[in-house]
Parts: sequence; C-alpha cells; structure tokens
Amino acid sequence: MDPWLGVDVGGERKGFDVALINGRRLLALESRLDRTSVAELVDRARPAVVAIDGPRCCAQPGRTSRDCERELVRSICGIRWTPDELTVHGSEHYAWVVQGLALFEALAGGAEEVIEVFPTASWTRWLGKRGSRARAAWTRDGLSALGLGGLPRRTNQDQRDAIAAAVTARLHDRGLTEAIGEIVVPLCDQDAVR
Repeated sequence: MDPWLGVDVGGERKGFDVALINGRRLLALESRLDRTSVAELVDRARPAVVAIDGPRCCAQPGRTSRDCERELVRSICGIRWTPDELTVHGSEHYAWVVQGLALFEALAGGAEEVIEVFPTASWTRWLGKRGSRARAAWTRDGLSALGLGGLPRRTNQDQRDAIAAAVTARLHDRGLTEAIGEIVVPLCDQDAVR
C-alpha cells in the first residue's frame, strides 16, 4: 500500500512539519525540515499523494485573495487570504507562503501527485465547526478520532495539521475529496476516514 504525506508549511526559521501515513498508521512525524529534506523524504518514501498546507499559487495581479479562498469561506470555514505575487514576495508576513510556493515548485514533475490542502477545512468536515472551542483542543480530539496507530502522546498544532494533511491525501487518493479551486477538501466525516 502506498503511503501518503502531509506537509504543514512554515517560514524559513520554523521549517516544515511532515507526517507520513499508510492506511492505518503514522509512519513518521518530523519537524523543522527544510525544503531539500522534504524533497528527499518524498524521494525515499514515494507517497502516492503529497498534500501541502499552503497556497500553490498567489492571487491574480492586483487582487487580495484567490477565488478558491473566498469560496472556501462561503462553504466550509475561514481562511487567511493569499494576495498577489507582488504583495507576497514584498512582505515578510508572507514568508511562509513563499516557502510553500518553493516546495510546490521543488516537487513539480515527480511521480507523486501534489495537492494543496487546508487542514482547518479537513478538521471542519470531520468534526463540524469549531465554534468557541480552542483550536488545540478541537484538533487534539479530532486527531484521536481519526483512528491512526503510532501517534505520539503529545503533538503540537503544526504536527496535527501535517497529520490532517496526510489523511486528506489518503482520502484524495481514494476519490473521497472535492476541489474548491486549487484547495482539496474531504467529502466525508471522521467516521468515513477510518
């Protein structure tokens, strides 16, 4: 069975958090990787799908958000806007977006499918809207409900989002997702994930 890889994107200092899963188990969970290390892991693990928690493109010139982001807000949950390329490359605030764009570029042309995901949308599909719950508690409860073996006792938010991205990659490989523009989200609730 092919594994699936999920990546939570961070700025250059924070790096990437990466989760590798198979059908029922977390195989690897790594933090603070650079782009080269992620690409090397992809080469070694040969996942069927790599799901990256970050924009794969910027908004059209002069725009402050992408159409898919506005649609995601209308249909599932909130998301931070990705402005046009000039704005993204001109502000340190978007350094993490630049890192994610570079990762998409580094993985282009490989044998694996590379998709853009947004773990908050995945968590929302699996758990329902977060409401007033703390994000950490909401995703911790969600993580335990996914039925994956091999999970560490403690995880941080970036690791939980990398795991959610990997589970979304698995669902995508099985035809259980939909695309909202560039963003791939699960069709199913957490019971169907197992």
